[in-house]
Amino acid sequence: MNVFFEKIRDMVWGWGLVGLLLGAGIMYTFRLRAVQLRLFPFLWRQRGRKQSSGGISQFRTVCMSLGAAMGTGNITGVAAALAVGGAGAVFWMWVSAFFGMALVYAENSLSVQFSDNERRGPMAYLNELPCGRSLAGAFAVSCLCAAFGMGGAVQVSAVADSLSGSAARPVIAIASTFVIFAVVSGGAKRIAAAAQALLPAAAGLYAAACIAVLVMHGERVPAAFGEIFAGAFGLRQAAGGTAGFAVKQAVSVGVRRGIFSNEAGLGSSPVLHSAAESDVPELQGMWAMFEVLFDTMICCTLTALALLCGSPDTSVNGALSTVLGGLTNGFISVEMSVFAFCTVIGWYYCGETAFRYLTGRPGGKTLAGVFAVLSALGAVLTIRTVWAVSDIFNALMVLPNLAGLIFLRRRVNKPAPVRQK
Repeated sequence: MNVFFEKIRDMVWGWGLVGLLLGAGIMYTFRLRAVQLRLFPFLWRQRGRKQSSGGISQFRTVCMSLGAAMGTGNITGVAAALAVGGAGAVFWMWVSAFFGMALVYAENSLSVQFSDNERRGPMAYLNELPCGRSLAGAFAVSCLCAAFGMGGAVQVSAVADSLSGSAARPVIAIASTFVIFAVVSGGAKRIAAAAQALLPAAAGLYAAACIAVLVMHGERVPAAFGEIFAGAFGLRQAAGGTAGFAVKQAVSVGVRRGIFSNEAGLGSSPVLHSAAESDVPELQGMWAMFEVLFDTMICCTLTALALLCGSPDTSVNGALSTVLGGLTNGFISVEMSVFAFCTVIGWYYCGETAFRYLTGRPGGKTLAGVFAVLSALGAVLTIRTVWAVSDIFNALMVLPNLAGLIFLRRRVNKPAPVRQK
């Protein structure tokens, strides 16, 4: 059964879908005249701007959305990418993130334009397409299933793996059930508050640890960048006649790792940003671009450089142990737990929004309880099949979302200064 679902996953996440995502990102980059380069000037102009009433503060929304995207993949996923695709995978991760920034700007801009109390994110703007109700329904079903799988059980499983030496898995499952339910049952405001309390500190500490590794091994940093660029184009392998295969692996792993990391084009970001108090399309699009930048180009890059410079076995433990010593395992376990928890609660909001669209009513305590229990089961169940099926549902979210992004491309405008209200 595992092999069956993994074959389907590999098929749907083949170069066809990846190429469509990259192509849409390139299209929007040209259409919006490299909107990525306007990110910081635009956000600087918005400092102190008064927000609309209602909804969640912009900072809390960013924490919730960023937490849902980061997950444990920013630690373990990067190490896996280097192991399979080599250092060159990092360069192609940057490429996918750069074009993904334009894509995530577009989907958030469209979400703000079309969302209302009943329909949010892609479920709002997909209704503007021919057969829009069917496409929005397909997206909602896939989003709900992905929330239980990739957003819930897979993340808790990763936490259980990191804590397996210090706690029994049934204990982790029981504790996860209560903690997850306590947060998600409080709705969007409690989810955003929890993300705000946890994510900035966890991300800051993790970044500081990686930077400490780079400072300690500063003499290796130039060589690490050299490995990244040489591996990206197969320069080192050219002499041995294996450049073609090496580049293919680097591109394949790097692009896919970038997409899985920042979720640009997946449709989850506009769902999360629909909870924000601001109703300015350009502003939500810009903050969503910042999340991709921070997630992939900063956090994933710091992980990759720390591995290349400070780890003898290309493991996160090996890299961080050079600065943390005996505290390494505990530090990684805490970081993994926080990142995973932020992903779980953020994805619950995505799933609950999809459930509301499908049924016409909020999930309430019942959905929160079911989500908490099924997510916590990831600590005690074999998760390989769940991971593969979740990847499939992620792809099924991408397909209708991309249709909306391409069909409604004329409704996405490049950013202009937003005046004070």
